[in-house]
Amino acid sequence: MYGKCGFVVDARKLFDKMLHRNIFSYNSVLSALTRWGFLDEASEVFLAIPERDQCSWNSMVSGFAQHDRFKEAVEYFLGMNRDGFVLNQYSFGSVLSACAGLVDLEIGIQVHGLMLKSSCLMDVYMGSALVDMYAKCGEVECARKVFDGMIKRNRVTWNSLITCYEQNGPVSEAVEVFANMMDHGVDPDEVTLASVVSACATLTLIGKGRQIHALVVKNDKYRNDLILSNALVDMYAKCGKINEAGFIFEHMPSRNVISETTMVSGYAKAASVQTANLLFIKMTDKNIVSWNALMAGYAQNGENEKALSLFRQLKGESVLPTHYTFGNLLNACGNLADLNLGMQAHAHLLKHGICFRLRPECDIFVGNALIDLYMKCGSVEDAVQVFQYMVERDHVSWNAIIVGYAQNGYEIEALEMFKSMILSGEKPDQITMIGVLCACNHAGLLEEGRHYFYSMFKLHGLEPWKDHFTCMVDLLGRAGCFDEAKDLIENMPIQPDNVIWASLLSACKAHQNVDLGKYVAERLMEIDPTNSGPYVLLSNMYAELGMWTDVTRVRKRMIQEGVVKQPGCSWIEIQSHVHVFMVKDKTHPLKEEIYTTLRNLTKQIKLAGCVVTLSDSEIDEDEIDCKAVSCHSWDI
Repeated sequence: MYGKCGFVVDARKLFDKMLHRNIFSYNSVLSALTRWGFLDEASEVFLAIPERDQCSWNSMVSGFAQHDRFKEAVEYFLGMNRDGFVLNQYSFGSVLSACAGLVDLEIGIQVHGLMLKSSCLMDVYMGSALVDMYAKCGEVECARKVFDGMIKRNRVTWNSLITCYEQNGPVSEAVEVFANMMDHGVDPDEVTLASVVSACATLTLIGKGRQIHALVVKNDKYRNDLILSNALVDMYAKCGKINEAGFIFEHMPSRNVISETTMVSGYAKAASVQTANLLFIKMTDKNIVSWNALMAGYAQNGENEKALSLFRQLKGESVLPTHYTFGNLLNACGNLADLNLGMQAHAHLLKHGICFRLRPECDIFVGNALIDLYMKCGSVEDAVQVFQYMVERDHVSWNAIIVGYAQNGYEIEALEMFKSMILSGEKPDQITMIGVLCACNHAGLLEEGRHYFYSMFKLHGLEPWKDHFTCMVDLLGRAGCFDEAKDLIENMPIQPDNVIWASLLSACKAHQNVDLGKYVAERLMEIDPTNSGPYVLLSNMYAELGMWTDVTRVRKRMIQEGVVKQPGCSWIEIQSHVHVFMVKDKTHPLKEEIYTTLRNLTKQIKLAGCVVTLSDSEIDEDEIDCKAVSCHSWDI
């Protein structure tokens, strides 16, 4: 009685004063001690029992499992089996819970084998425990096989499988299993609904998510459940419905740090970083996830300096950063293309023990962010060194190195790395193939580009995106294969956009293919009549061929359509100061020196025998009237 009412000290005092004890006395005090977490005392009592029975062992296995001392729970179970005691559903249920907590698949499979020899496997609770164990060990197929083999299932069984798919994937199966559960007439509880809502959040299924929300509203007893409310806030935020997320958040009777962090993350992803920051400041109980959410929001919305400032604030408040913190920090440094800052960030993460070669548990996420940073900063050797030091790699690691090689002019190395990726057994995705096609494009490898493009679906089952078609059209255009490029565009399974047509128009200009250039320019003008790009390219193409009447006609059409060319702009950073230049810029304080240097360079180019060609800037009216090919405007 004292034990079940939680008065463990009184139960123990009474037990100690008993002159005569039997197995029931020992088991009673053992049950009280394990139930309320006095596990070390329970171990002493257990060792003092003259003759233990099945109940004594089960108390130890279940007590240690319930209080997350999983390893000792497994050891007691093994001792129970070794001493020849009969294992029942309490023994198996507790040890399976411990295996799930330890993510110990090997012991879990052995327990499953023992269950096959007993009559416990037919028990619905044992089946549910097995599904849960396999799910938490990431063995989705095994969990499904156990589930499908069960004659009877209860709500816990269905919940275990739904959670399995929601956490391990494919996430869409979680929604399918939920629908199947409803068809079987099994009522969901808050665990079911929270798991399915989380699946909808991952898949951004706003329609399904709203249906689940309607079920929650109808079932009033779950409406104020904190975990379920947090899941709903997260689902609406991830689906871009930040107002609905805010409405649920504001009407929650109680909130915790998860609720507030979810809203910070939601506002950050919705580009309302200022609102996210205000909510973050108001938080009384911040954790590292909150800091990471705001840092990610700053980096994703281009406010990289604020992300760096937030990291400094985090360090100042002695908050211990995680690998996600460093991933966001490296992302911000990469977006700024600031190698010095990136190297400082690299030094910080090494000080925190995140590395790739001194221990087996490498951090792929941070390694990928480092590769991306160094590639964006043009430090290819450092990126390759990080890649080589990584003990484990995923497809993102390979993509970062392949795309980075292609973007930095190492086209052959990019293709060699792609071959190594295939040999390693890693499957490419669409991002990989963009890097491969870009490498072929920059290196002018026409046949290789054709092979990789047409093998995307045949060899790897990948449907091409617009970016793949754009790369291929650009490659064909550079090689002068205009008919093939035009046919590829017109037979695309998706609607071609202005980027693809503009790529072909640039090739027409480079090869002086006026007839096709006219056709492509017309298509571009139909897609986006206000875009000055096709007008300027067509005008410059005519100018290079001395077709000044056509130049005048294009310029007049621009005026009639009200199309205005935005002036070209470029910039350069010198000693931490950014210098910005517009076309024909007369405002820079060093304009005299700049134009003098430009004129001297032009003279040297001509003396070297090179022909100065028109740039893609606007042709001045004076140039058209005078038909003076020798006078051109320059983009500074």
